Amino acid sequence: MRNLLLISATLLSLMPALAPAQGLFSPVLRVNEDAITGYELNQRITLLRAFGTPGNVPQIAEEQLIDDALKIQAAEQMGITLSPEEIQAGVAELASRGNLSADDFIANLAGDGVDPATLEAFVVPGLAWRQVVRQRFAGQANVTEDEIDRAMSLTGSGGGLRVLLAEIILPARPEVPGEIEQATEIANRVSKTTSPAEFSAAARNYSATASRQSGGRMPWMAITELPPILRPIVLSIGINDVTQPIEIPNGIALFQLRGIEETEAPAPEYAAIEYAQYLIPGGQTPEALAEAKRIAGTTDTCNDLYGINKGQEPARLERTSLPPAQIPSDIAIELSKLDEGETSTAITRNGGQTLVLLMMCGRTAAINEEASREDVANNLRNQRLGASADSYLGQLKADARIVRP
Repeated sequence: MRNLLLISATLLSLMPALAPAQGLFSPVLRVNEDAITGYELNQRITLLRAFGTPGNVPQIAEEQLIDDALKIQAAEQMGITLSPEEIQAGVAELASRGNLSADDFIANLAGDGVDPATLEAFVVPGLAWRQVVRQRFAGQANVTEDEIDRAMSLTGSGGGLRVLLAEIILPARPEVPGEIEQATEIANRVSKTTSPAEFSAAARNYSATASRQSGGRMPWMAITELPPILRPIVLSIGINDVTQPIEIPNGIALFQLRGIEETEAPAPEYAAIEYAQYLIPGGQTPEALAEAKRIAGTTDTCNDLYGINKGQEPARLERTSLPPAQIPSDIAIELSKLDEGETSTAITRNGGQTLVLLMMCGRTAAINEEASREDVANNLRNQRLGASADSYLGQLKADARIVRP
């Protein structure tokens, strides 16, 4: 059963509405033994819209509630509980991001139709998940002095590092029966190889990206061009070793380290990366890919995409600028391969029915600052914990029974 404190708070808040709106409290999803009601889904949608969340908000809300149920279940299996004080502190922390007190934050959301219990239901899974991750993976987050030395070369005034990688991106879409299980089996098998030939053969056979034609080989790149989640993982493995499977939206990624070398000039860190997504119906059908190729051939910059989208639905084109750590992992991996004005067609959305033409708009360099060894070590530990947490949540989702009554 879910956290009793959370259930009690939710039920108390809903009691006045039970009689006139019984249908709202019927399950719309079941995640293992837990039911997600129509009211919970509608409230999460309202909350995300109040936050100004971009994209397909109903789909994001549903995915969040599934993840939240899995996080709560994992916490309960480990005997983790939260006190009212911890929950209140979590709400206050969230409110402080908008320079608001908890009371003002709750009042503002109430004006948008968000029940206070919905806000708690949003905060509780994240708080519980932090404890799950700490207890389960703390022993795996240790970093060595060599790893700290490597990482410090990225922020110091000396040289930098660049790496030579090969990649495999396996489709793992929940809506395709058996695809997650097949991808997991392949990923677990390939992650054990130390042979470049075997990895390249697997890339040609299974990978979903254009690099499959070259056996997954990627060009030399500065370590700072990799998504932040990948950097400590790549730096922690040896030459020809393969990373553990990395969960990304609708897929599983593997990387083999083929080479690493120091450079005289320091590689720049990036404060923000700007990119555009142009949505093309049809997924990765020949027709959709041909349309993407036509658009890529007639555009040089992200600004050109506005002309392409003239007369179309505005939602087909989304332009975003985010710090590297906040970019979704599948997009971040593709952006790491692109220079300004270049495009990728490796990503789909809407259950594979929509092709994403991804274009790199530009990178904004950050000013490197001095960092202590302890700061660097903590950053490496946190990134490693984050990667482990993402992988564990992906496995929980793959093993879960998720049904619509």
